[in-house]
Amino acid sequence: MTKIPAVVFLFDVDNTLLDNDGVQADLKEHLERAYGASARDRYWEILEQLRSELGYVDYLGALERFRVEEIHRPDVLRMSNWLVDYPFVDRLYPGAPEVVNHVQQWGPAVILSDGDAVFQPRKVERSGLWQAFDNRVLIYVHKEQELEYVRRLYPADHYVLIDDKLRILSAVKKIWRERVTTVFAKQGHYALNPNILADYPPADIELAKIGDLLAYDLSAFLNRS
Repeated sequence: MTKIPAVVFLFDVDNTLLDNDGVQADLKEHLERAYGASARDRYWEILEQLRSELGYVDYLGALERFRVEEIHRPDVLRMSNWLVDYPFVDRLYPGAPEVVNHVQQWGPAVILSDGDAVFQPRKVERSGLWQAFDNRVLIYVHKEQELEYVRRLYPADHYVLIDDKLRILSAVKKIWRERVTTVFAKQGHYALNPNILADYPPADIELAKIGDLLAYDLSAFLNRS
């Protein structure tokens, strides 16, 4: 009898399981309504500056810098409440929780995300994903550089990586080669940018939406790598 390899499923969060573009749109709307268009634009400028410096989006770090510039505006202090209390569960893509349950019949599912040490864990917790993944949550700065630690924490004969960024999928494929099946969730602005798509080879599997993963069985992942 052929031995079925032990499989671990690695899921990104933003624009893979959760509509982060929608979260950002809500944040921009809130900033404009509560603080004005100029404050919205300045906050977003700082956010992009921090992204370039850190390699990930740091919403609270951007707020700290924005607050220093607007130190005499006490209403800015309430912006953090909106961020940490946002109902992220309402931004889960249709079928996302069901997909997590679906793949766990074959092996553990693990969140493998990039982000800061405060807001990103809060997002995972508030969305219900922390519980759905049974506390298997990894958040790094550059996750594609942490694969050895991922392997040590969650050893497996084979991995399935689900992400909305071809850059990440391609980087992991170069390192793990046939040991990983890459799944491209074509959701969000990165996944739909033709200039970005042209820079990387296609993934092993492409999904129009994360819920499509419910139609796959284990053999589909093991035979694509």
